[in-house]
Amino acid sequence: MPLYRDEAVVLRTHKLGEADRIITLLTRHHGRVRAVAKGVRRTTSRWGSRLEPFTHVDLQLAEGRSLDTITQAETLTPFHSGIGLDYDRYTAGTVMLETAERLVVEEKEPALQQFLLLVGGLRAMVSGEHGPGQVLDSYLLRSLAVAGYAPSFDHCVRCGTEGPHRFFNPAAGGVLCTVCRLPGSATPALGTLQVLGALLAGEWPVVHGAEPRHLREASGLVAAYLAWHVERGLRSLEHLER
Repeated sequence: MPLYRDEAVVLRTHKLGEADRIITLLTRHHGRVRAVAKGVRRTTSRWGSRLEPFTHVDLQLAEGRSLDTITQAETLTPFHSGIGLDYDRYTAGTVMLETAERLVVEEKEPALQQFLLLVGGLRAMVSGEHGPGQVLDSYLLRSLAVAGYAPSFDHCVRCGTEGPHRFFNPAAGGVLCTVCRLPGSATPALGTLQVLGALLAGEWPVVHGAEPRHLREASGLVAAYLAWHVERGLRSLEHLER
């Protein structure tokens, strides 16, 4: 079987047989890959801990008909050690992993930008420089933008008129002016829209200086925007404290 190497983030695992696992990965060069890790559930396995969710790994894989097989695994960054011990980081990080899996739809289709966003997001989550909720919201907006669902927070998404505008509609793709307003649109505070734009652009001083109520409202709108653009609701969002 042909062999190839790649680096990856482990997104999800589930049991296969008595000792194996199927590992879902987001790789740098091959996009989303599902691969078998043989014997990793045995206590004698040398690299079972290297294939846990959140781990950034360097892998060698053998190509297979339906599933590839992991033949070597070396840890590059053990993000799980910095995320797993903190509930807020863990729940936010789990949403990031599930989102990455949902947005990279086709297996083995390169998704370099999504991979780099996920690694950067996990690194920011571990560093503690920003709040877990704000790291998650920034990651969600950016990953949706890369997937082709970039929201607009400064120009009306229907007529293009420059804002600021007071109406936000996830189905429309962002803010709407008074003329283009759709029924059911939210009316967030202007401070909330500024936070959303800053989260998308990575303008962290604006985020850090925002009022808590604007951060909370922004999180709710990000969740609504995400829910509109993924086929099914994310199970991991149910455990997230907003």
